[in-house]
Amino acid sequence: MKIVSYNVNGIRAALNKGFIEWLQAVDPDVVCLQEIKAMEEQLDLSLFEEAGYKYNYWFSAQKKGYSGTAILSKKQPDTIQKGTGIDYMDFEGRNIRADFGDVSIMSMYLPSGTNLARLDHKLMYMADFQKYADELRKTHPNLIVLGDYNICHEAIDIHDPVRNKNVSGFLPVEREWIGDFMGSGFIDSFRHFNKEPDNYTWWSYRANARNNNKGWRLDYAMVAEPLRDRLKRSVILSEAKHSDHCPILVEIDTP
Repeated sequence: MKIVSYNVNGIRAALNKGFIEWLQAVDPDVVCLQEIKAMEEQLDLSLFEEAGYKYNYWFSAQKKGYSGTAILSKKQPDTIQKGTGIDYMDFEGRNIRADFGDVSIMSMYLPSGTNLARLDHKLMYMADFQKYADELRKTHPNLIVLGDYNICHEAIDIHDPVRNKNVSGFLPVEREWIGDFMGSGFIDSFRHFNKEPDNYTWWSYRANARNNNKGWRLDYAMVAEPLRDRLKRSVILSEAKHSDHCPILVEIDTP
C-alpha cells in the first residue's frame, strides 16, 4: 500500500498547478491532504474520480478558506472518521481517518504557533492529541498518522537550527513533544530509512528559500510500532511544486 501525504496550501490552487497530473503519475493507493482551504461543495469531485480516486472524503474547517483535511482513496475504506470528537480540533477540520483492513490511516494538520495565542492553542492540541492517539491505539493498534506536524524534531530537520531555536516549529517544548509522541510507540518512517541531512518538506516563499534548500522538515508519516516489519520505504517527494510544502510517501506491506 502506497500512501502519500501532502499539505497542498489550498487544493484549488494546487489543481491549477497540475496536481491531478502529478497524482496520476505517482499513483498512490491513498492520499492524505492537509490545508485544503475549501468546502467540498466548492470542488469538482469528478476530477479526483476520473484520476482513479472514486472515494474522496473532505473534512473542512467551519471557517471558509482555512485549514481542513481530506483522504482520497482508490478503494473504499471500511470506515471513515471525521474529527476526533474534540471540538476545537474539529471546528478547524484538522483530523480525518480511514480504516483499510487492519490498518488505520489518519490525515492530521497540527496547528502552527505563529503568535503567543496560537502557540498556546498548539500546545493544548499537542497534549490532547497525544491522549487521543493513546486511546485510539487500544482499538486501532496499526495506526499511521500522516501530515503536517508543524514541528522539526532534531537539528538535522531544519536548515538553521541555531537561529531558529526560539521560533515556533523548533521550540524545545515542541521538539520534546514530538520526541515523546514517537516514544509513545510511533516510528518516524522517513528517519527509519534515511539519516541524511538537507531533507526538508517546507520552504518559505521568501528569499529564494526553496532553490537554496533552506527548508524545514515539518511533514511526517508516523507509523505505529506494530507495523515496523511491514515498512517498505518512506521518501520525500521534493520534485512536486504545487505548494510551499512537498509531499511525502510511505509504503507498507498489506496482508
